[in-house]
Amino acid sequence: MLLGIERLLADPSLRKALAGRRVALLAHPASVTADLTHALDALMDVGGLDVSAAFGPQHGLRGDKQDNMVESPDFRDPRYAIPVFSLYGEVRRPTQAMMDSFDVLLVDLQDLGCRIYTFITTLRYVLEEAARCGRSVWVLDRPNPAGRPVEGLCLRPGWESFVGAGPLPMRHGLTMGELARWFVATLKLDVDCRVVAMQDWDFSSGPGYGWPLYERTWINPSPNAPNLWMARCYAGTVMLEGTTLSEGRGTTRPLELFGAPDIDADVVIAGMQALAPQWLQGCRLRACWFEPTFHKHAGTLCAGVQFHVEDGAYDHQAFRPWRAQALAFKAIRQLWPDYPLWRNFPYEYEHDRLAIDLINGSALLREWVDDTHAQPGDLDAIARADETSWEAEREAVLLYR
Repeated sequence: MLLGIERLLADPSLRKALAGRRVALLAHPASVTADLTHALDALMDVGGLDVSAAFGPQHGLRGDKQDNMVESPDFRDPRYAIPVFSLYGEVRRPTQAMMDSFDVLLVDLQDLGCRIYTFITTLRYVLEEAARCGRSVWVLDRPNPAGRPVEGLCLRPGWESFVGAGPLPMRHGLTMGELARWFVATLKLDVDCRVVAMQDWDFSSGPGYGWPLYERTWINPSPNAPNLWMARCYAGTVMLEGTTLSEGRGTTRPLELFGAPDIDADVVIAGMQALAPQWLQGCRLRACWFEPTFHKHAGTLCAGVQFHVEDGAYDHQAFRPWRAQALAFKAIRQLWPDYPLWRNFPYEYEHDRLAIDLINGSALLREWVDDTHAQPGDLDAIARADETSWEAEREAVLLYR
């Protein structure tokens, strides 16, 4: 298998179109080749390229910001003396001055396959600005570690945000290159956008089902994305960011578990199994205890539930993380009707809308949880319609079959 960056480095004919043009790179710590050379170093070493600038998304080019929603500054690279611009600092869209620093932007970002992951929104923003300024964007494609399955509600009109780049379902099943093609088509962008596709990406076979497990080193694309198992759970567990429950930040297994000091994990699991056991297929649940070292409930012992998707019980096609996490919310609401589940705080530069609604791209999930008469089948019917529609829509942009 070859990644987009590796094909570009190995094939002089691909690089020929970059001759005489100023090249910038949008990357993060996981932007590496098979031998773990960072994309910026590899581009500098290949020769014949005028690398004039670099960009970092949320958490920075170096991945230096551990906690969520912490901005990164611009700086000058000490080794190459080029400007490194932050797209998660004073701005989230590249400014005119930033756009003036290059002719072609290479985007080499490892994604997690979930709509809320902000690298997707950053991709949209750079495509829109490139269309406005007459710049070119090349996406150096990488695997979607969550694979091809689709799940969750699609974002509703008017709910766009930095964690909602467009009417995608929570788990979209596309690579960054395919997402770029979808943005260009749906936004009707007049932009020179090229995807350097991967070679021999296998998204259907185990044990990785999208990620080349045992062939490629996992490097955190963001500080709290420590492994493939987190990526599999993320389309569900990311919703915990909009709740008072800990998502495990401040532990060694963030976004694979949830908990709080004032819940009974065994009772929650029993409630989930009673409500919709079919939503828990493909994984195993385990009651656990943890004490976050930072973030929500820091220094406090929490009763928790961990999703296990790393052993022989894992079924890639059956596992539905979004439904499983939604089921946990529903069980908690039924067990403790007055539990303060939804966290009201500024979330990704939004102050007037609840985080749980921004995350889901509408209020539908929260309303279903809080409605004492709503049943699992009610949410399932809405989600299935969205999923079926999306599977048909994405066909036009698929690069890998």
